Amino acid sequence: MEQFLNAFIPLFFAFDAIGILPVFMSITQDLFIDKKRLILHQAVLTAFFLSLVFIYLGKGIFHFLGITVADFRIAGGILLLVIATYDLIVTRQARAKNNTAVTEGVEEETHVGIVPIGMPLIVGPAVLTTLLLSTGQNGYTATTAALLANIFIVWVVFYYSDKIIKVIRKAGAIAVGKVFSLLLAAIAVKMIRIGILEYIK
Repeated sequence: MEQFLNAFIPLFFAFDAIGILPVFMSITQDLFIDKKRLILHQAVLTAFFLSLVFIYLGKGIFHFLGITVADFRIAGGILLLVIATYDLIVTRQARAKNNTAVTEGVEEETHVGIVPIGMPLIVGPAVLTTLLLSTGQNGYTATTAALLANIFIVWVVFYYSDKIIKVIRKAGAIAVGKVFSLLLAAIAVKMIRIGILEYIK
């Protein structure tokens, strides 16, 4: 249970379901409810299978490149810190404009669930980095279980997006996203610290 929680909590902040909710709604706002739910299912499946690939192939890539866990903790921590800092400064809505630009001229119902919603909105660099770090620290079983739990949370939040956004409002969702980014930055600093201590030992 402790390993599950150690894997779940950083992933929960990295996924930031409430923070990315306004972006999901802005992309799907002109679609009928059945199309929106089809895109949601497509996006969640894309995010889940992409994450699984990173979980189970990540260590093999490490061995091939001669990268130690300490190396990746420091590099991954720095990357997470940069991403979290960027999230604090730039809104996800602004970044979403760049992500959705690639979908112009493409039928939304067949592609938008994969890009940009499935990736990089749900599963971006922060999530992938956190997954790879978690496998070394908490193991594959705990990390996979934490991934499933967080993917389910994202699905629930997006499925009931209209109701949730009415309660917390768009500004509230953005504020929650900022708090999550701050906590993710703290987790990133912790990763860097642990990596440096491993080198010292």
